[in-house]
Amino acid sequence: MTAPEVRRGDDRYLTDDYVSKNPSWDMEDSPWKAAHVVRLLREHNISPKSICEVGCGAGLVLAELRKSYPEAELFGYDIAPAATRFWSRLDQQQINFVLGDFASINKREFDVILLLDVIEHVRDPMEFLAEMRMAARYFVLHIPLDLSAASVMRGTPLMDQRFRVGHIHYFTKQLALATVEESGYRVAHHEYSGAGFSAPRKTWRTRVAMAPRWIAGGFSKDWAVRVFGGETLFVLAEATRPNGGG
Repeated sequence: MTAPEVRRGDDRYLTDDYVSKNPSWDMEDSPWKAAHVVRLLREHNISPKSICEVGCGAGLVLAELRKSYPEAELFGYDIAPAATRFWSRLDQQQINFVLGDFASINKREFDVILLLDVIEHVRDPMEFLAEMRMAARYFVLHIPLDLSAASVMRGTPLMDQRFRVGHIHYFTKQLALATVEESGYRVAHHEYSGAGFSAPRKTWRTRVAMAPRWIAGGFSKDWAVRVFGGETLFVLAEATRPNGGG
């Protein structure tokens, strides 16, 4: 299958570079992410009839969401041809997968758009988010908070994120929220995911490293994250309309 022209992003996703470094496409995290999405939507009384994940990767988050939303229309978009090899495994889930640039191809509006671990990968996150605004009312974002005092001092973690998983932008909580708001959204809710303690695939080294974060978090969670890192952010946002409406 030939990949369509892409106006943004990193060329590594048009080759097998990413999948060669991440052969499972982070599917291990998908049930954990989907559970957070479902809880956020339910807590805010959002019952979507259509959900689209932009940057859906292997598509397992959508497959998990099918269990909670059996009647909803589910769509997944990704620019990476390598991701399509995973989609055929989900044929029974009635998910509409599309290879290509969402902003160029999509012609409809959804109840909810998911942007899970996406904006740190694109060349211009604010332009990317601004182009999404008219495609849904509600947006759920999951944003890694790679930028901390510890990561800057060590250097290696940031470069590892850049070359292994393709993060080309780094965020603190404040920078992430400002990026979303300045792109034309109202942040309805945000919360730390607790990734350092609850996300899958934690090695013993990671668990040992979490000890000072846990202790510092008892005094100030924000301070602990700014200093030690080890967190991600879930954001529920509403797109503001050009006439000023929500």
